[in-house]
Amino acid sequence: MFMTFHDGQERARSTADTVARRSYGKLVAFLAVRTRDVAAAEDALSEAFASALADWPRNGCPSNPEAWLLTVARRKAIDMARGRRRHENAGEQLRVMAESLDAAAAESEIPDERLALMFACAHPAIDAGIRAPLILQVVLGLDAAMIASAFLVSPVAMGKRLVRAKDKIRQAGIPFSIPGRNELPGRLDTILGSIYAAFAEGWTDPGGTDVARRNLTEESFFLARLVAEMLPQEPEALGLLALMLHAEARRRARRSADGEYVPLAEQDPALWDWEMIEEAEALLLAASHWKAIGRYQLEGALQSAHVFRRRTGRGNWPEVVQLYDALWAICGSPVVAINRALAIAEIHGASAALDVMPSVSADGRLAEYQPYWATRAELLAKTSAHEEARHAYEIAIGLERDPAVRRFLEKRLSRLPLGPAC
Repeated sequence: MFMTFHDGQERARSTADTVARRSYGKLVAFLAVRTRDVAAAEDALSEAFASALADWPRNGCPSNPEAWLLTVARRKAIDMARGRRRHENAGEQLRVMAESLDAAAAESEIPDERLALMFACAHPAIDAGIRAPLILQVVLGLDAAMIASAFLVSPVAMGKRLVRAKDKIRQAGIPFSIPGRNELPGRLDTILGSIYAAFAEGWTDPGGTDVARRNLTEESFFLARLVAEMLPQEPEALGLLALMLHAEARRRARRSADGEYVPLAEQDPALWDWEMIEEAEALLLAASHWKAIGRYQLEGALQSAHVFRRRTGRGNWPEVVQLYDALWAICGSPVVAINRALAIAEIHGASAALDVMPSVSADGRLAEYQPYWATRAELLAKTSAHEEARHAYEIAIGLERDPAVRRFLEKRLSRLPLGPAC
């Protein structure tokens, strides 16, 4: 069948998009590990994609587009390095770099060094606040504007921070390697925390209408699966993936047909993705075999407990409180304390829960934390402290960004009796 140049362009663009989605991080990692320069690796690969979009419509898409791109990017990387160092006595370094690139590319398969790239991005020398965005950009190829939108930072500020972080990797000689057993826990915690932070940002758009946040959720899953597959002996990597699967499994149930927010206790389990839930349960079981409990396994176990309660109709609140106790012992987060208080309310009542709730005076961060005020309002309402509950609801509504959740809180507020309780 006769193919027009336009058809060739469409096929080239489609092939390039597929390769970018599947192999961008793998190709960047290959180049960065050998050039020791993340920004240069990205630039070289960008040039290779541009060459592909010019060449493939005329000559057809290659049978192995990843290898084609790598060949072009390798040459671009060497040319760029030669141009930057032409005034330096860098001949030996260039020769070693070129030999390293050529030798690795000669292998039958492109070595997958994305995990080493992630560990470089998660190095303690990199500012903690930029590690997650850096991983998302260099491993997944998301642009600064998309990342900035998801992390509520201006594109210009995000772009500058990403550039500084890449410069830091090059200037400080940060190694592209998986650290030894003695360094692995802290570094792996950074990677898992970065992935979970990105997932949480994507999770703030439960309806999936925000393209940037929807992509962020998808890419966070990609990274979580990658780490779990490459480090199957690390139970916390399995626990994080299980936690994310449990949360994602309930996405459809978090909104009614008309877009209103539905809390967990009122969700229809028939809308949950039970295939995801079964996968999450299998991952938690696999993680438990290593007998090294951690934060993400406990959070995944809590999600599992909620599923068990809805599936069987049997209360398991004492077990839930025990899980929160264990989680509190590990991380001491006020978020854990708030959720623990809600579980205690189910056993001992709202007054007992209010007694164990953290206070704003003890942790100033709670003053701007919407779930704290929403939880406090709910508990106060159950004790008939209506005026205090009204005040807490008003603060929670003012802090909430999601219109559906805001409407849910406003309905709760409207149900409070007017005037003080008798």
